[in-house]
Amino acid sequence: MLRVAVVGATGLVGSQMMAILEERSFPVAELVPVASERSAGKRVSFRGEEVEVRVVSEEVFEGVDLALFSAGSSVSRRWAPVAVSRGAVVVDNSSAWRMDPKVPLVVPEINGDDLSWHSGIIANPNCATVQTLMALYPLHRRFGLVRFFASTYQSVSGTGARALEELRIGALSYLDGRSWSGGVYPHPIAFNLIPEIGPFRDDGYSEEELKMVNESRKIMGLPDLQVDCTTVRVPVFRGHSVSVFAFFQREVDVEEARGVLSSFPGVKVVDDPSSHLYPMPMDAAGRDEVFVGRIRRSLADPRGLALWVVSDNVRKGAALNAVQISEKLLEMGLLRRA
Repeated sequence: MLRVAVVGATGLVGSQMMAILEERSFPVAELVPVASERSAGKRVSFRGEEVEVRVVSEEVFEGVDLALFSAGSSVSRRWAPVAVSRGAVVVDNSSAWRMDPKVPLVVPEINGDDLSWHSGIIANPNCATVQTLMALYPLHRRFGLVRFFASTYQSVSGTGARALEELRIGALSYLDGRSWSGGVYPHPIAFNLIPEIGPFRDDGYSEEELKMVNESRKIMGLPDLQVDCTTVRVPVFRGHSVSVFAFFQREVDVEEARGVLSSFPGVKVVDDPSSHLYPMPMDAAGRDEVFVGRIRRSLADPRGLALWVVSDNVRKGAALNAVQISEKLLEMGLLRRA
């Protein structure tokens, strides 16, 4: 049994991490919920008990075997090395360590073996990257991925709890004929699309778009993979969607591609457009699978395939993937159990 800390325990992803640890009967002997000083005194529920939240400090990691971080990059950069120095293995959900060459960036179904060379910190990929690669990796194994173009439609839950409230109040205000902006986004999100996620670089690409490019190359072990991406925030509470055009080394058979995707763990094909069956974020919310539909061969290139990929970004895109990494560490004997 393990002593497990969850840093960012009062946040959207942190609370989901604790719920998934409970759902999947992860061997937790003691849960240590950790947050900032403003959460001091709060209590969280775990396995039917109320557990007091502790303020992040060096001492809080004493005796911790596993620390799941979801409190932002600055917190991870400051405290993840401290947790490791106290003997913990860290699985970090922020972008702080993802592109560090000494840190594995892992989707367990794809590159779980990379955990064998961790030095204390393992990075959890960006949510949109996770679901996109869950669809592309099995196709890559069969057809040989050369490049892909992605347009993401990302829900407000990717920004956190305040964004959920901003969409709710903004929608009610709009329908009531009142203007309202909560300040989380640079423009109103209700009934709107915002093609801006993260700061822009001088070349016009945003930080979120570059995550798709760089993380895909690292996870897939394809440093020359050609990737282009446009990321868009949409007025959906939960569940990211990605439109993908992927191109391969050889001609793609659509039925073969459906079979490849259907047999890959964690992927569910929902693809019967004539019956109006295709993945939608409303159906994916609260589910662990990555849903793939609208599978069709490119009209421009017989080696190309178009996909529509939907997933609950808080679960598989963040909390579930972190817990799956932890399970894989146990399976590989890389996480000590008292």
